[in-house]
Amino acid sequence: MAEKPKSMVLGVVAAAVFAGLGRMVIQKVMADRAARNSRVTAPLDAETRAKISDALRTPSK
Repeated sequence: MAEKPKSMVLGVVAAAVFAGLGRMVIQKVMADRAARNSRVTAPLDAETRAKISDALRTPSK
């Protein structure tokens, strides 16, 4: 008897999942590197800037 040909679906799905996970990891690493280089977490509004400026100018006791 001739053997049944093996299905390639599982291999193709596994390769697609592996490639997708690899792409997500690469994007995360690149985003972390860009965030670390820019050192900007979020834009600051005027009130927050005033509080930070006041805290820096006022000597601590």
